[in-house]
Amino acid sequence: MTTAAQTAPQAAPQAPAPVPGRPRRAWSPGQIVLTALGAAVSAVFLSPLAWALFTSLKSETEAVEVPPHWLPEDWTGQAWSAVFETGDITDWFVNSLVVSVCVTAVVLLVAALAGYGFARTEFRGKGVLMGVVMAGLMVSPAVLGVPLFTTVQQMGMVDTYWGMILPQCAPAAMVYILYKFFQGVPRELEEAAFIDGAGRWRVFFTIVVPLSRPALAAVGIFTFITSWNNFLWPYMVTNNPDLMTMPNGIATVMNSYGIQWAQLMAGGLMAGLPLIVVFVFFQRQIVAGVAHTGLAGQ
Repeated sequence: MTTAAQTAPQAAPQAPAPVPGRPRRAWSPGQIVLTALGAAVSAVFLSPLAWALFTSLKSETEAVEVPPHWLPEDWTGQAWSAVFETGDITDWFVNSLVVSVCVTAVVLLVAALAGYGFARTEFRGKGVLMGVVMAGLMVSPAVLGVPLFTTVQQMGMVDTYWGMILPQCAPAAMVYILYKFFQGVPRELEEAAFIDGAGRWRVFFTIVVPLSRPALAAVGIFTFITSWNNFLWPYMVTNNPDLMTMPNGIATVMNSYGIQWAQLMAGGLMAGLPLIVVFVFFQRQIVAGVAHTGLAGQ
C-alpha cells in the first residue's frame, strides 16, 4: 500500500529568484553642472587644434580668406605634402629628439643629485645656496639669453648640439620638485641600509631612486616637453640649417609671398604630435609625480 507521500508528484526545484540589477542613480544637479563645465573647458582647449587641422586641409588661397571659415570648401592635403617636399622634416625631428633626450637625461641626473643633497645632507651655507636655487624660479630664461650666448660663444659651442643642450640643463623648478619628494622618503629605510654597510651612493641608487620613479617620471616628461617646445634658445645659438629643431624649422615655412598658413598649421601639428603621444601614454606618471611631490596642495 503506497503512502500519499509516495504517490504525490515531486515538486520541481524552484529556480533562484533573479536578483534585480542595481538601478542607476540619476545625476545630481552638481554633477550635471560640473560635466557641462568640463565639456566647455575641453572644447576651448581643443578648438585651436581643430582650427589648425582644418586650416592645414585648405588650399593656401582659402586659408587666408576674410572672413575665415572653419571647414574647408575644397578638402586637400597639398599643405602636408608641401611641408614634406620643401622642408627637412626628418632632420628637424631628429635634431629635436637628440636635444630633448639629452637635456632630459642630464636634468634628471643633476636635479636628482641636487635635490637629494639638499634633502638629506647638512652643510654650511645650505640655506643660502637653497635660496639661490629658488631665486632661479623668478628669473625669466629670456633675461639670461645674452649672457648665456656670450658664454657659449666664448666656449666655441655655437652651432653645436652641446651649445643647445647644456644651457637648458639647470632648471631650478626640477630641483625643487625632487627636493620636496626626497623630504617625504622615510629616513628609516636609508638608516637600515647604512647599518648593513651600504654607502651613500649605493643607498641613493638602490633605495632612493627606485622609490622616486613617479617624481622622476614627472620631471623627465616636463623637461622633455619644455625642451621640445623651446624656440628662442636654439634660434639664438644656431645659424646652421642642418641643426634646426622643429620649432625653428617650422618658422621658416614661407615663400616670397609671406607665410604659408596651411603649411605652417600642418608643420605645427606634426611638431605637436610627439608631445600628445607622450602625454597620452604617460598621463598617470604626470599626475602621480605631482601628487607625490606635495606640489598639488601648495
